[in-house]
Amino acid sequence: LTGRAVMTDLVDPGQEHDIGHIRVADRADLMIVAPATANLIARLAAGMADDAVTAVALATRAPLLLAPSMNVNMWQHPLTAANVRRLIDVAGAHVVGPGDGFLACRWTGPGRLAEPADIVAAAARLRSAQDLAGRAVVITAGPTHEPIDPVRYIANRSSGKQGYAIAAAAARAGAKVTLVSGPVALATPPGVNRVDVETAREMADAVKRALPADVAIMVAAVADWRTLEAAPEKMKKRGSAPPALRLTENPDILASVAVHEKRPKLVVGFAAETEQVIDHAKEKRKRKGADWIVANDVSGDVMGGNANAVHIVSDKGVESLPEMPKDDVAAALVERIADALVKSGSRSR
Repeated sequence: LTGRAVMTDLVDPGQEHDIGHIRVADRADLMIVAPATANLIARLAAGMADDAVTAVALATRAPLLLAPSMNVNMWQHPLTAANVRRLIDVAGAHVVGPGDGFLACRWTGPGRLAEPADIVAAAARLRSAQDLAGRAVVITAGPTHEPIDPVRYIANRSSGKQGYAIAAAAARAGAKVTLVSGPVALATPPGVNRVDVETAREMADAVKRALPADVAIMVAAVADWRTLEAAPEKMKKRGSAPPALRLTENPDILASVAVHEKRPKLVVGFAAETEQVIDHAKEKRKRKGADWIVANDVSGDVMGGNANAVHIVSDKGVESLPEMPKDDVAAALVERIADALVKSGSRSR
């Protein structure tokens, strides 16, 4: 698949003219063992170097990431637990998984190889600067759905992609992330604690429960209004006149976090605008009491798209970032948040 040579033997005549396993060990930035069987874990813990994998693992100075996979009883055996602990405590190894579920041996329990996405995410964390290690971050993402009746609701076009990208970037940076999500069709980023909600009131309650935190990043496109009373049954079409909907304001989550007794050191809001983007963002920052407002123009296909161009509005001015993939926007924002926290020296209580 990679077009590169595969080492299967410790002494390969085609590679050992320059001690190939040492060259591989020296070149590596990270060594991932997936699957890591009970047998292999035991041999690694004993410091053996009798095949290509164990020899490279013993010779490399790169971080070692193990993805265990075995029968549930083998995983739970005290000797396996001791071997894993030895690799972590003595060799500084890292572990992802195992997952819990139905196994190839027809047992059910922990022992499944971690999902590829989880292994990749664990590798990314090891290769990323842990600038938010020890920090707590609460993020909102997606839309809210405000019921009109059992089948209809008020909503918007938010896909949640930007909020989820920020949650993933914060987790890679070592943060303890709580993601309060409206209804979206996205997978939970690895290492993120996801809380699903539907309405603005549910989201407000979930955010309050997630405090205290070092940072609050309110990305969700919360519906401004809800019906005063949702109909208990499906509303029928009768006559030519549409039904009159009585609306009331939803709670202002960003403003409430900004004045909360457990207010995070850094409160970041988002502003989706269609005109006068920066002017509206400046006004919103003052009105809501946020430290930063990240504003973008959503008059195109930003909502639901994969790219974004944002302006970070703070008391220091406006920093405009060029259009880039939402993952890159997330990485840039997390980098700036980490820098701001370092300068403030803050931590959640």
